[in-house]
Amino acid sequence: MSKKFDVAVIGAGAAGMMCASVAGQRGKSVVLIDHAGKLAEKIRISGGGRCNFTNLHAGPNNFLSDNPHFCKSALSRYTPQDFLSLVKRYKIAFHEKHKGQLFCDNSAEEIINMLKAECEAGKVAWRMPCKVEDVQRAADGEGFVISTGDGEIHAGSVVIATGGLSIPKIGATDFSYRIAKQFDLKLIEPRPALVPLTFDAAAWEPFVPLSGISLEVDIETGEKKNKAQFREDLLFTHRGLSGPAVLQISSFWQPGQAIRVNLLPEIDVAQELIEGKSTIKKNLSNHLSQHLPARLVDGLLQANGFAPDARVADMQDKRLRQLGENLNRWVLVPNGSEGYRKAEVTRGGVDTRALSQQTMMANSVPGLYFIGEAVDVTGWLGGFNFQWAWASGMAAGQAL
Repeated sequence: MSKKFDVAVIGAGAAGMMCASVAGQRGKSVVLIDHAGKLAEKIRISGGGRCNFTNLHAGPNNFLSDNPHFCKSALSRYTPQDFLSLVKRYKIAFHEKHKGQLFCDNSAEEIINMLKAECEAGKVAWRMPCKVEDVQRAADGEGFVISTGDGEIHAGSVVIATGGLSIPKIGATDFSYRIAKQFDLKLIEPRPALVPLTFDAAAWEPFVPLSGISLEVDIETGEKKNKAQFREDLLFTHRGLSGPAVLQISSFWQPGQAIRVNLLPEIDVAQELIEGKSTIKKNLSNHLSQHLPARLVDGLLQANGFAPDARVADMQDKRLRQLGENLNRWVLVPNGSEGYRKAEVTRGGVDTRALSQQTMMANSVPGLYFIGEAVDVTGWLGGFNFQWAWASGMAAGQAL
């Protein structure tokens, strides 16, 4: 088997397979290398096993980066509709869940098989499982020498598609960051993103009994220009808060910062209670349980010092305003997150200022490319990170 290739793609996930298939179908000799024994495990487990493979509304505004304009080029040249055309060509049944999120009807395995078939169409060679020990410039300056557990591989270009640090149990490593440092490329400090937030155990104790309750809320963090806000479902857990609302806001949240939760986005609670004092015959708990789960109402009332059986008509306006503030603007300060173990993606990574936005190649290292989650481009929850994988993989695959 040939040990010399035009292109070596390291990392056989979403971005890596996309890039390898595109380059291979353009006539390049491509080898795809991955240390895992099982192909594309992150695709397999995504979306509850059905893979939220893109979002119809994906655009630059759905991504975070220290250099926010970088992602525009790749995203505009390979859109959700472009990926959908590929999915339809393979007759994969899919549906829109909500807010543009597209999922397979059957299994994420169909997306993996599609990408594998695309690689086969490009005559991509596979090295898997195969551990990469080192990547060096070739002695003559032409291309790279990759030292692996299966011997040396020579390649004209190398694409790093090994992702970030999230979900180590399925093989995530810091390989992409080590290679970037080795070639003197700057990193934006990586941290967990799309991750549940945790709270001080003693402070959270009153809310532990609410574990399992889910409801749609408005959630925000930051101030003024830096404010991020989402309307999504919130989930109470034993250790803190999770669900799409918290996963979304976690990417923007900074340690020490507060998050603000509006548990009843459509209702001004204080106004409703004060104006209804003469007509509301029920006690606090029964009245609020028309809008919120009863268990949540009782837990929040007790945690904030309100008697659930107090009659609305008997309460002072001042107390009702305080209650309204507790429900419409609940302010909490997380003490951390569940970390990479539970994070869906990694924020940060290779500084995009070091890369070409057209090709994803390192400006100072001709022939070395970084794509997908390895790069400092992080999407919102809901299929956006897969769209970045496809778009950045396509950009590099066409440029190689």
